[in-house]
Amino acid sequence: MAADLQAKYSKLAQEYSKLRAQNQVLKKGVVDEQATSVSLKDQLKQRDQSLRKVEQEMDSLSFRNQQLAKRVELLQEELAVSEAKGKKGKNKGDSPSQQGLQAQSVFDEDLQKKIQENERLHIQFYEADEQHRRQEAQLKARLEELERGSEQHQAVVDGLATKYTETIERLQSDKARLEVKAQTLEREAKECRMRTEECQQQLRRCQSELSRQVKQSSSVIQEKVPFNDTKFSDYNSLNVPPHNRRHQLKARDVAGQALGFVQDLVAALLNFHSYTEQRVHIYPLDSSIEPISPLNQKFSQYLHENAAYVRPLEDGLLQLHQSITEDTVTVLETVGKLRRFADHFSSYTHFLLKILPYQLKSLKEESEAPLCTAALTAKNQELQDDMRKVTSVFEKLQNYINLLALPSVRQDAMPQSSSSAVFTQLAACLHNLHDAIKEMSKHYNQKASLEQGLPTVTQKLRTTTECLLGSLGSLTNSTGKIATFFSNNLDFFTSSTGYGPRGGTVALNPLQAEDMLANKKKAAAYIHAIKKPRPQSVPYREALSNRRILTSSTESREGLTQQVQQSQEKIARLEQEKEHWLLEAQLGKVRLEKESQRITDLEAQLAAALGGSLASLTVPDNAAVHSLEDSEMEQSATGKEATLCSSLVGMLCTTPTVENMGDEESREQLIKTHYMARVGELTTQLQISDSKAVHFHSECRALAKRLAIAEKSRETLSEEVKLANQNITRLQDELATTKRSYEDQLSMMSDHLCSMNETLSKQREEIDTLKLGSKGNAKKNKGR
Repeated sequence: MAADLQAKYSKLAQEYSKLRAQNQVLKKGVVDEQATSVSLKDQLKQRDQSLRKVEQEMDSLSFRNQQLAKRVELLQEELAVSEAKGKKGKNKGDSPSQQGLQAQSVFDEDLQKKIQENERLHIQFYEADEQHRRQEAQLKARLEELERGSEQHQAVVDGLATKYTETIERLQSDKARLEVKAQTLEREAKECRMRTEECQQQLRRCQSELSRQVKQSSSVIQEKVPFNDTKFSDYNSLNVPPHNRRHQLKARDVAGQALGFVQDLVAALLNFHSYTEQRVHIYPLDSSIEPISPLNQKFSQYLHENAAYVRPLEDGLLQLHQSITEDTVTVLETVGKLRRFADHFSSYTHFLLKILPYQLKSLKEESEAPLCTAALTAKNQELQDDMRKVTSVFEKLQNYINLLALPSVRQDAMPQSSSSAVFTQLAACLHNLHDAIKEMSKHYNQKASLEQGLPTVTQKLRTTTECLLGSLGSLTNSTGKIATFFSNNLDFFTSSTGYGPRGGTVALNPLQAEDMLANKKKAAAYIHAIKKPRPQSVPYREALSNRRILTSSTESREGLTQQVQQSQEKIARLEQEKEHWLLEAQLGKVRLEKESQRITDLEAQLAAALGGSLASLTVPDNAAVHSLEDSEMEQSATGKEATLCSSLVGMLCTTPTVENMGDEESREQLIKTHYMARVGELTTQLQISDSKAVHFHSECRALAKRLAIAEKSRETLSEEVKLANQNITRLQDELATTKRSYEDQLSMMSDHLCSMNETLSKQREEIDTLKLGSKGNAKKNKGR
C-alpha cells in the first residue's frame, strides 16, 4: 500500500510540475500579449496623430482651393472686363494694349503657378490617402491575428482551468482518503501497543512460570539423575535430534516468494514469445497480404508451442512449495520435487536453443529488407548478440539447477561444502540474466524508435511493437526481482541446517534425521493414544444418524472442493482475459488519441478552408461597393462639369464637395471607434486571463504546500507504523523463541526424568534383591 501511495504521489508531483511549466509558458504568453497590446496602442496613437495631421492638411488644402477658385473667378471677371475695355479702346493707342498684355501675362504666370501647386497638393493628398488605406489594411490584419491569438489563449486558459479544478478535486479526495487512512493507522497503532503490552505481560508470566519449572526440574535432575548421556557422543547419537521448525517456516516462506516471482516471469515470457510470433507474421511481410518466408513460418510454429515449455516451470515450483511443510526436513538431499523443476527448466532451455537459429535468421532477414537502414541493421546485429547472451545465461542456469537437484537423486553426488559455491554462482548468473535482458530491452526500444520513421510501418506493427516492449519491460522487472530476492536470501541458502542431537558435534544424515523425526511422531502418537481415555459407547441409532451426516458432509465437502477448484480455474482464466483486454484497451486508447488528433487536424484544415472562401467572398463585395461608389462619384462629377466652363480653368473646379467629405469622415470615425472598441475588448480579455493565471498560480502553490505537509505527515505515520510492526514482530519472535526453548528444555527434562525413573526403579529392584539376598543369608547363618 505504501508503494502504491508513493507511486500516486510521484504521479501527482509529475503532473504538478507539468502544470507549473505550462503555467509559466502561459504567463510568458500573457506578458508577450500585453507587450504587443501596449505596442499596438502606441501604434494606434501614432496613426491617430498622423490621421489628424492629414485631416488638417486636407482642411487647409480645401480652404486654399476654395480661395484659389474665388481668385480665379475674380481674375476671369477682370479678364472679361479688360477684354471689353480693350475692344472699346482699340483706337486709343498701343500703350494701353501693351499695359493690358503685360497685366494678362502676369495673371497667366500667377495662374500657372497656382495650377502647379494645386496639382502637387492633389498628388500629396492621393499619396496620403493610399498610405492611410495600406496602414488600415495592415492594422486590420494584425487585429485579426490578435483576435485569433486571444481566442487560442482563452481556450488554453479554459483547458488549464478545468485541469486545475480536476487536480484540486483529486488532491482533495486523496487528502480525505489519506486522513481516513491516517486515522485507521492510528487506531491500529493503539491496538498494536495494547497487544504488545498484553504480550509483554504474557511473556513475563511465561518467563516466571518457566523459570520456576526450570528450577524445579533442575533440582529434581540434580537430586535424582546420576547419569547424563549427552556427555558421551556414542550415547548421545542414540538420542532423538531436535527439529528446527524455524528453518522449515523460513524455507516455506522463501519458496512462496520464489513461486510468486516465477509466476511473474512465466507471464512475461509467455507475452514475449506470443508478441514475437505476432511480429513475425507482420514484419517484414504481412501474412494477411502476402505469404511470409518458410523460415518465419517455421519460427512462428515453434513460438506457438511456447506455453508447453513455459507453463511447467510454474507447476514444478508450485509442487516444490507444496512439498515443504513444517514437519519435514528441507535440505538438498530430501527435496525430491527440485528434480522435476530442473527437468522442466532444462526442457525450456532446449526450446530456447531450438528457436535461437531461427530468431537470428529472422533478424537477418529483416536487415536484408529493401527499406532497412544501416542503423536498423546495426540494431538487429546487437539484438542477435543479446539473444545469444540470454540463451547462454539460461544454459548456465540449467547447469546450476541440475547440480542442486543431484543430491536428491544420489546423496554422494555433491558434497555439502560445494553447495554454497553453487548457490553463489547461481545468484551471479541471475544478475547476468537481468543485465542481458535489460540490454535486449534497451536495443528493442532503440530499434522501435528507428522503425517509426519508415514509410512501410503500419498501425498493426506499431501496436505489436509497443506490446512487445511492454512484455520486455515486465520481463526485466521480474528478472531483477528474482536476482535481488536470491541475493538477499543467499545466506539462508548457504547456511547448513546441522541436524544432530543436542551437545553432539557430528551432524546426522538428513534422511536419517527425517526417519528419526517420523519415529518421534509415531512415538508421540502412540503415547497420546495410550493416554487417551476410552470414549463412551454410542447408541446404534445415533451412530447410524451420525454416519449419514458424516457421509453427506463428506459429499458436500467434495462438491465444495470441486467448486473451489472450478472457481479457481475460472478466476485464472478471467485474469488472463483481463490482461488481454487491458492490452486491448491500451491499444484502443492509442488509436483513439491518434484518431482524435487526426480529427482536430481535419477540423483545423476545414476551418482554414472556410476562412479562405469567406475572405474571397468578402473581397469581391468590397470591390463591388467601391466600384459603385466610384461610378456615383463620376456621375456627380460629370453632372457638375456640365455646369462649369470647358476651359482649363474650369477643370480645376471638379473637387469633392463638403457633403462627400462629411460622409468619408463619418465612415472613418465609425471604423476608428470599432477598432478602438475591439482593442478595448482584447485588453480586458488579456487582463482577465492574466488575473486567472495569477489566481491559478497561487492555488497551485497552496496545493503544493498542502501536498508537502501531507507527504511529511504520511512519512511520519508510516515510520511510526513500521516501528510498531518491528516491535511487534520482535516481541513475537522473542516470545516464540522463549516458548520453543522452554518447550525443548521441558521435553529434555521429561526424557531425563523418564530415564531417572527407570534407573531409580532398577536401583530399587537391585536394593530389594540385595535385601532379599541379605535376609536369606541371615536366615542361613541363623540356621547354621
